Amino acid sequence: MYTAHPDRYEAMPYRRTGRSGLQLPALSLGLWHNFGPDRPVATQRAILRRAFDLGVTHFDLANNYGPPPGAAESALGEALKADFAAYRDELVISTKAGYLMWPGPYGEWGSRKYLLSSLDQSLKRMGLDYVDIFYSHRPDPDTPLEETMGALHSAVQQGKALYVGVSNYSPEQTREAARILGELGTPLLIHQPRYSMLDRRPEDGLLDTLDELQIGSIAYSPLEQGLLTARYLDGIPEDSRAASDSPFLNSDAVTEELVGRLRALDDIAKSRGQSLAQMALAWVLRGGRVTSALVGASSPQQLEDSVAAIGNLDFEAEELARIDALVLQ
Repeated sequence: MYTAHPDRYEAMPYRRTGRSGLQLPALSLGLWHNFGPDRPVATQRAILRRAFDLGVTHFDLANNYGPPPGAAESALGEALKADFAAYRDELVISTKAGYLMWPGPYGEWGSRKYLLSSLDQSLKRMGLDYVDIFYSHRPDPDTPLEETMGALHSAVQQGKALYVGVSNYSPEQTREAARILGELGTPLLIHQPRYSMLDRRPEDGLLDTLDELQIGSIAYSPLEQGLLTARYLDGIPEDSRAASDSPFLNSDAVTEELVGRLRALDDIAKSRGQSLAQMALAWVLRGGRVTSALVGASSPQQLEDSVAAIGNLDFEAEELARIDALVLQ
């Protein structure tokens, strides 16, 4: 029987999410691609246990995580029942809805029917009465934002979510979503954008908007689909995502020029006493502007390596300038 480590809160820093009372760990665990039936259950459970023992109290999901869609939520549900039933109130569990989950016109996007039906299915898969955060996973160009935000508000009113968030929304859409939710009485807690040293789009207005509105942020893909790790320093490994038919990282993107820049970034990381992956996570978390960074893990050891990044989150101005010179080309 699993018993959590008694010192699990000693090392992990926790950051307040916007102006709310909710604090998130600097690193959160994303259950995107490593929690489906193609992965050993024992490994999945070991990752979740090690995460919690290291102070990673936030498990982030979406209805379509797996593969197949729904599998990650089902896997977490089994783990919650087996290992974490006594610790539910120490966990922050989030899920999202927005991408395709079932056939027909009600199986994706942002209608009230889809969002609330999806949340009910997610809760059933996880065996939960509520999630801590429920997100609109992407904006719907054809559904009024009032309807989408109204559905998030209803989830809170129904006791099925404690907080709500958005993901992949532009600065303008985020501002409008926050306005609508504020008028309804359910504050917009958090935004989940893609953000890394190689993907700076949130710096084009989104981070400023979140600062102004006092909304939290949690960055996904901070390692840029594995590019900001040691895996591609010598080209494309045969067993890597870029070598597969993954739609998320194409082999054409891993050019000799990019590999050269990654090696130079790795040199900076080594001078900091970090791996490239650790420096990439520290960079996202630098200065406290981002509330938390999402990491995936295929093993407890990989998770431990990521968590070690919190040992050095500070950057000298010269280091930041060298990084920018390499990636802003």
